[in-house]
Amino acid sequence: MLEPNDHLDAWDRGCFFHPSTHMGQHARGESPNRIVTGGDGVYIVDRDGRRSLDAFAGLYCVNVGYGRKEIAEAIAAQAEKLAYYHAYAGHGSEASITLAHMVIERAPAQMSRVFFGLSGSDANETNLKLVWYMNNVLGRPEKKKIISRWRAYHGSGLMTGSLTGLPSFHDAFDLPRPPILHTEAPYFFRRADRSLDEEAFATFCAERLDALIRAEGPETVAAFIGEPMLGTGGIVPPPRTYWEKIQAVLARHDVMLIADEVVTGFGRLGTMFASERYGMKPDIITIAKGLTSAYAPLSGSIVSQKVWDVLVEGSDRLGVIGHGWTYSAHPLCAAAGVANLRLVDAMGLVENADVVGGYFRQALAEAVADHPIVGEVRGDGMLAAVEFVADRGDRLFFDPAQKVGIRIVAALARRGVVGRAMPHGDILGFAPPLCLTRAEADIIVDATKGAIEEVAGELAQSGQAT
Repeated sequence: MLEPNDHLDAWDRGCFFHPSTHMGQHARGESPNRIVTGGDGVYIVDRDGRRSLDAFAGLYCVNVGYGRKEIAEAIAAQAEKLAYYHAYAGHGSEASITLAHMVIERAPAQMSRVFFGLSGSDANETNLKLVWYMNNVLGRPEKKKIISRWRAYHGSGLMTGSLTGLPSFHDAFDLPRPPILHTEAPYFFRRADRSLDEEAFATFCAERLDALIRAEGPETVAAFIGEPMLGTGGIVPPPRTYWEKIQAVLARHDVMLIADEVVTGFGRLGTMFASERYGMKPDIITIAKGLTSAYAPLSGSIVSQKVWDVLVEGSDRLGVIGHGWTYSAHPLCAAAGVANLRLVDAMGLVENADVVGGYFRQALAEAVADHPIVGEVRGDGMLAAVEFVADRGDRLFFDPAQKVGIRIVAALARRGVVGRAMPHGDILGFAPPLCLTRAEADIIVDATKGAIEEVAGELAQSGQAT
């Protein structure tokens, strides 16, 4: 075990600008760091030898699990043969062409082509540009507004950060920027009118969207973007009939649908794409995390045949499309994607996400749903969340200063399990690798129950909870 004040710790705090980190506390050594050195299956190991069950798969992304030699060997073989060549002007590699074919094979029937990037953020930037380009080609230069939802997560760039509907991604960054708009989050547990059942709340959300489009002018609204189920905003499945009603509004006003499947794509909800699970018919699908299980950075924008036809018309009229990234369809990343999707099939991970995911969520609910500080246990497929409340009957939330969710995540970590404190609420999130077993699900559930009881005891002792 290395000493805490060794050179690596000093370099980490003195040189490394970490994302989503309290910068001052980290630099001053006031908050802990963790230097991860390895992983196997659903477990990670740090340099101090601590082994933890990663119940969040990195950031929803290590779907096949850690230490899969098949993917590492595919990357190495590609690096020896061709480490890089660009994809501009019709160039490609065997890996990038093969992966594009594999993605379209697995995508919903109406999808036609895939444009590769590196992250979900840049894929959604691509989507916005394509939507604007299309409307220019179609002679509708005023039809450019994009509607997202509050509590959505679509990236951290200027426009994708604007699409995101979480205050921490807007505050002090001068975001959101026009022409991005936001509408009601489909967050049933936090609905203002508690008299509404799920279907009535879905109707309410659709009516709010319809009213916004009408107020802005349908001739100015180009697209609606949504995660099939909210991810970072709280891991919230859509209320019953939500997507059916939302799509009816979009069709009425000729507004495109972008399905952000960065989290849900390639099996996480027990279907290859969540669009299929929820009856969505998107014009564009955003993909990333599960595409390579994060063994290499890669994203994509899958466009429908309808979109592709307009893009072709534009190219015939305007020439070469002025969009691309240096690392689009990078051969090493594409090789990782090919090996990853083959592994997803060979290991039966889509079915496992459905079966073991269902077992995990049921076991979690049975273990903690009746606890006095638990307001809701929810999820779908291999995604789950526990939301905490100060008073179940009145649905009274804790003061954010109490940091209840963060404390429970810390207590969970002490029990050898990694969960995530979701932003803007006391919410414990789970997104385990899709290879999770029932025995490993039981470990997560037992640790979660213990962590909740520990923090609830502290709250009761201090008079902050009953």
